Amino acid sequence: MKSYVGIDVHQDKCHATVQDEDGTLVKQGELVNSPSGFEDFFDGVDDAKVAIEAGDAWQPVYDWLDEEGFDVKLAHPYKTRIIAEVKIKTDCRDSEALADLVRANLIPEVYVPCDERRELRSIVKHRGKLVMERTKYKNRIRAELRKRGIGTEGVSLWTKSGASWLRELGISQVIDFLEVIGTLNGRILKLEKEIKEIAGDMKEARILMTIQGVSYYSALTIIAEIVTVERFPNSEKLCSYAGLVPSVKQSGTKVVHGQIRGGRPLLRWILIQSAWNHVNNANSHITRFYKRLERKKPKQLAIIATARKLLKTIYWMLKLEEPFYPEGYDPRKSR
Repeated sequence: MKSYVGIDVHQDKCHATVQDEDGTLVKQGELVNSPSGFEDFFDGVDDAKVAIEAGDAWQPVYDWLDEEGFDVKLAHPYKTRIIAEVKIKTDCRDSEALADLVRANLIPEVYVPCDERRELRSIVKHRGKLVMERTKYKNRIRAELRKRGIGTEGVSLWTKSGASWLRELGISQVIDFLEVIGTLNGRILKLEKEIKEIAGDMKEARILMTIQGVSYYSALTIIAEIVTVERFPNSEKLCSYAGLVPSVKQSGTKVVHGQIRGGRPLLRWILIQSAWNHVNNANSHITRFYKRLERKKPKQLAIIATARKLLKTIYWMLKLEEPFYPEGYDPRKSR
């Protein structure tokens, strides 16, 4: 008999619900988020379709279920909640809602990358987190200087001479923060060397680095987030995936464009940074597009639209394995 399982995954423990084809509760309980915990819970459950939500702890659970031969679906958290609110009227736990949805074949699936691309995502995200931590400590140093009324005009704080100047101030908190920043710098440098080596060996990265303003880190981050351009039927779908398409509300003949929501935050951030780098340093159709928008829109809106145009260009570059053409490239001419 076919079973349908929903698992609410957390770092240490999970809550799981098993239903039969009629939706009758077969088994339910809390289990330790470990192979032994899953082995105990799934003892006697053979032919099952399983749904888990994409979150911080999904990968070990997904891999275990997949290796054991279960038909496992990785659900989009936001879309799952919307569907559950519409389709499921009872006040049930998340695992029950997932079991109901997978039984009804209503799970909005998230694409699961191969192991190589998952590792790539992990590396670029880890580098990003370390950079964010470093920025926090730099801000703390600035805060300590402000509290004491110490100006920094003419001082490049994050150079060797700047670090020496900061140490000479004799502020213990600042010295401690500098030590942490030094450690983070070493770890970031090590990761960047690894990222540079990977990018140099990857054809897609070399293609993207033909865009002025796209570094090896930016190229690898974009590739890690996209995984493969072939899974997007067109460039507009890719822009939507990145979260670069504004929401649209239409009432009669009135159309209102709203805020950008959802998408992949890291992908959106790196594209916006790349767009800024490009328009400030390159003379291209992308830059001219930004300049036209800048004359009639706020800069932030103009750069988001430019990042969207850049991503559409990236879509065709990866699709056709073509370098960046500063004057623009019409893919229809290649057919």
